[in-house]
Amino acid sequence: MTEAKLKYKQGSFEIVEDGDYVFCAVSKRKIPLNDLRYWNVDLQEAYFSPIEVEKKLNEKA
Repeated sequence: MTEAKLKYKQGSFEIVEDGDYVFCAVSKRKIPLNDLRYWNVDLQEAYFSPIEVEKKLNEKA
């Protein structure tokens, strides 16, 4: 298994470099591409779950 490089878009993502997973920007957990549901287009970051999204939003507050 290898890490993918993605370009996050609104409602989709583009695979820049083939791979099987990306890392969550908050928890550093591996996210299989088939399970990837949460990301931030502006920051170009992936998140494992809504919990990590909330943690990231709270960091900025």
